[in-house]
Amino acid sequence: MKDYLRKIGWRRIVMMLMGNVFAGMGIAIFKLSGLGNDPYSGMTMALSACAGMAYANFQVLFNLALFAIQLIFGRKLIGIGTVINACLLGYIVTFFYNILLFIGTPQTMPQRLLVLFAGLVVCSFGLSLYQTANLGVSPYDSLALITKEKLPKIPYFWHRITDDAIAALVCYLAGGIVGIGTLVTAFGFGPVIHFFDRHFSEKLLKKQNK
Repeated sequence: MKDYLRKIGWRRIVMMLMGNVFAGMGIAIFKLSGLGNDPYSGMTMALSACAGMAYANFQVLFNLALFAIQLIFGRKLIGIGTVINACLLGYIVTFFYNILLFIGTPQTMPQRLLVLFAGLVVCSFGLSLYQTANLGVSPYDSLALITKEKLPKIPYFWHRITDDAIAALVCYLAGGIVGIGTLVTAFGFGPVIHFFDRHFSEKLLKKQNK
């Protein structure tokens, strides 16, 4: 284990860990806005409510089910980042959400939209760090990559859109919120993550390689 950690480098590990922290914070901010989360988080929040379980506990169990698929069909996508994301992200979200609730909730639509925008920026920053560290893909994110490998003629975009559409539908059927926030994450993550990749995460990683 020590050799593995030494090989990948401490900078990648810190980037992965901080990426999960900021991603969890961003998801909590999305939830606070009341305008909808990203499809996967919204789905697991809605299903956990239906099951009468704490969101974080439910997400770990759901991620384990998805991890089984990843282990069978996408083993090369598994790394230490996969385990950290699958096991801890839900608890990070809960931690920050409880803090935000204590501070206060937005009351007007302009306030909610501002909170939603803040969630987009914070979550995108976290995802940029997490993805650039390249220490494993989360169980949910692996699904689109696995189906892309099985059906290579279909662009990755459509594999991901299909997964997110199914997650959003399940969220809606389970009584969750599918709204502006869901659309913002669907179309906003890409360009904002790309911005942070170019101007921060990739530069941070290059410093380790020098």
